[in-house]
Amino acid sequence: MKKLMFAAAALAMTASLGTAQTIRMGTEGAYPPYNFVNDSGEVDGFERDLGDELCKRAELDCTWVKNDWDSIIPNLVSSNYDTIMAGMNINEERKKVIDFTQPYTPAMPSAYAALSGDADIMGGVVAAQTNTIQAGHVAESGATLLEYATPDETVAAVRNGEADAVFADKDFLVPIVEESGGELVWVDGYDTVPLGEGIGMGLRQSDTELKAKFDAAITEMKEDGSLNELIKKWFGEDALIFE
Repeated sequence: MKKLMFAAAALAMTASLGTAQTIRMGTEGAYPPYNFVNDSGEVDGFERDLGDELCKRAELDCTWVKNDWDSIIPNLVSSNYDTIMAGMNINEERKKVIDFTQPYTPAMPSAYAALSGDADIMGGVVAAQTNTIQAGHVAESGATLLEYATPDETVAAVRNGEADAVFADKDFLVPIVEESGGELVWVDGYDTVPLGEGIGMGLRQSDTELKAKFDAAITEMKEDGSLNELIKKWFGEDALIFE
């Protein structure tokens, strides 16, 4: 009987060692170039590239889950997935609810875009995506804040006259402004607004071991230069990188 019990335990241990831990990576899939859904219906973008590499280095088996932005933190806390990689800036308010890895981007600037460079962004109406640091900034600026569930809706609000300007991550707005044919322009003096601590991976506060694994993988990518190369790939040669 003892031999049978020992054999069963050894078999269970072997099976456990041979099975990689599966981690569900939550993202929005609607915030290029950070994350988006490609023509094949798959999650794509900077964070997909980075997340897959981090999982490989951490020896984790990762799958991707798409979730609307306005419920992305509650669904992490409710264990519907295990991480958030969705262009989420690290700030003190979010730290009260979830934990973050170290940032995997420098503190990327935000920007205001409008139909005119002299748009009133302090006393007018400004569109921002709900539950973002940009929305919080607008709310404290004196402008009237219009919040929308998706980033595309914030841009549409400017185009259809509902808002005087949109405030968002500059990296999100750059291709939209450039491809607008002059319809959208940067607000004078507000094309680069420092905001946030950098973008990091959100995790449940109880998942300290998982956080440590991802932190180690991010550190490794910073040290070998591969993280900077990914940033340049998706944001251009002039993008902010880690020194």
